Amino acid sequence: MRKKIFTKKADAEAVTEGRDLRGKTIVITGINSGIGHETMRVLALRGAHIIACARSMEKAQKACDSVIGKTTPVVCELSDMASVKNCAETIQALKIPIDVIICNAGIMALPTPQVKDGLELQFLTNHMGHFLLVYSLQEQLKSADKARIVMLSSAGHMAASKHGIDFDNLDAAKSYGAWQFYGQAKLANLLTAIAFNRHLGEAGVTANAIHPGVINTNLGRDVGGLIGIAMKTALVRRLLDMSIAKSIPQGASTSCFVATHPSLDGIGGRYFANNSEAKPTKLGRDEELAEKLWAYSVDYLAPYIKVA
Repeated sequence: MRKKIFTKKADAEAVTEGRDLRGKTIVITGINSGIGHETMRVLALRGAHIIACARSMEKAQKACDSVIGKTTPVVCELSDMASVKNCAETIQALKIPIDVIICNAGIMALPTPQVKDGLELQFLTNHMGHFLLVYSLQEQLKSADKARIVMLSSAGHMAASKHGIDFDNLDAAKSYGAWQFYGQAKLANLLTAIAFNRHLGEAGVTANAIHPGVINTNLGRDVGGLIGIAMKTALVRRLLDMSIAKSIPQGASTSCFVATHPSLDGIGGRYFANNSEAKPTKLGRDEELAEKLWAYSVDYLAPYIKVA
């Protein structure tokens, strides 16, 4: 466990104070609101060129217009693999190295199962869309100096089933639980960081997962607000103990810390919360499960990727 540098109360500006990110290019998904927007604002303030991904060009452009710094709006609908592929191709066409990818966007605890392209929507959006984006941009990551991947997981990964990833029920045909499927998707994000760290590590690319904290943002739109529902749920009350009542600037801090702090050079395959390393569940450290998920994801995405 690494020595703590910042407290859980530190905000994104505090953890990036003194960082000069001029010349760095950072891809961020879900920049139109919440911690994604704050992450973009702060990293652009520090000089980074932000490739700002949102579900529509209107949302992406509006978000870019609201911050100071260099930004490039890009469309990326994470539940639509063709859109993700187009997004990656748009970024590839810029012909510049990617220093950081922050996989921030997501949906949470849909009250009823929604299925698209054979997968439950949380798994498709939170995991598969981000997996495709990062996989497609791996050459741009490799061409940067000490590139980093930051996957927004969650302490909610504790809510996954005892199997972790239920490969025989990813379409929710056998059963469905809103928090269990959210937990499965967030566990997938954590495992994806482990897998990318392993697959790209020799090229100098590191990947880590984070728990941003519990913040009442648009992520909770499908459950009437995260905090309200959490207080009624024993499992989520446990998760709240880690970081209750965080503001959006505080919620964006761990993303910014893991994306930019020099103390994490060469550090990958880890899980962070409250601006320091944390311990995930046993499933969240399962390298064999991470490789199984990698193989499943590459196979599912075969129509959209060139296998590396």
